[in-house]
Amino acid sequence: MGKFVSEFLNGCRPGRKGDDDPGINVRSVALKFMKFQLRLPLPAIAATLTGGFFLIASQAGCQPEKAVRNPEAVGRVAWGRDYDAALASAKKSGKPLFVLFQEVPGCAGCRQFGREVLSDPSVVSAIQENFTPLLIHNNSPGKDTEVLQKFGEPAWNYQVVRFLDADGRDLIPRKERVWESPELMQRMRQALEKAGRPLTVAAENRRVAIAQSCFWTGEMKIGAIDGVKRTEAGYLDGNEVTLVDYDPRKISLEDLIRKAKAEGVATRVYTSWEKGYQKAPDSDQKRQLQGTRYAKLDLSPEQATKVNAFVRTAPQRAEEFLTTK
Repeated sequence: MGKFVSEFLNGCRPGRKGDDDPGINVRSVALKFMKFQLRLPLPAIAATLTGGFFLIASQAGCQPEKAVRNPEAVGRVAWGRDYDAALASAKKSGKPLFVLFQEVPGCAGCRQFGREVLSDPSVVSAIQENFTPLLIHNNSPGKDTEVLQKFGEPAWNYQVVRFLDADGRDLIPRKERVWESPELMQRMRQALEKAGRPLTVAAENRRVAIAQSCFWTGEMKIGAIDGVKRTEAGYLDGNEVTLVDYDPRKISLEDLIRKAKAEGVATRVYTSWEKGYQKAPDSDQKRQLQGTRYAKLDLSPEQATKVNAFVRTAPQRAEEFLTTK
C-alpha cells in the first residue's frame, strides 16, 4: 500500500490548465489512480475507494491546506474553546484561566483590540506561558451562552477579560474597558500574584510618546530604529506624537531618545501620562505605507511599523520584514 501511495503521488506533477496557469492534470491523475486500484487486493481497493478521490482533490497542485486563522477580534493567541476542558487543564498545570469574552467577528473596537493588543507579541507570550487561554463568544448560542449566563456576562458586549482559578472563581475583580497592553499586563501580574505564581515572560516592551512637528515623519524615522517594535501616530498635550513600544533588551530609553533627536523627530518626550493621549485617525497611521502594494497585505503591527519605515527609502530592507510575523 505504501508503494502504491508513493508511486501515485510521484504522478502528481503540474499539468497545464492554460497558457500561464500551471496546475494538476486531474483527469490523468484520476486514470492513474484507477489503474493502480486494479493492482491492489480487494480490502485495499475498498479502503482506497473511500478516500482515494479525496486524496486526488487534496493533492491537486500538491499544495498543503492553509492553516485556519483566528478571527481578527481575538488576535494571535492559541485559544481553547471548552470551559470544562480549560478548568481541567488549569487543575493539571496550575495555570489560571485567562478568559476572553468577546464579540466575534466583532465591531471595529473589538477587531482593533484583537489586532493591536492580542497580537502584541509580549501580551501573547505572557498569556500562553502563564495562563490557560479560553475564548467565549458573547454573541453565539450553545455552550458559549451557558458560560455567559454562569458569569453574568452581557451578550454583544465589548471585550472583557476575567482571570479564574481552577475552580472557576475570579482571582481579581472583574473590570471593563481594559483595552491597552500595559493595563492588561498589569492585570495579568495581579492575577498571578493572587494565584501565587510569578509572571514568566521575556522582558516586556516599554512605551514612550515622542513629540515632533509631524507624526508621519515620526513614525517613519523612529520606526526605523533598531529595538523599536511598534509605532502609532497620535496627539498628546497639544502636540503631534509618535507612540513608541520598544524592547529595552535591544535599546535603552536614553539611546532611543538620542537617535530620535539625531533624526530631528524628538522635540519632547513623555515617559508617562495620566490622560490626554488620543490616537490619530487611521488615515494618518503608517502614512508611508499607504498607497503601496504592501498596504493590502495582512501585516502584524510590528511588520507594519518596519515596512512603513523603509518602504519609501529602502524597499529591499522593507521586504526583510515580510517573512515572519
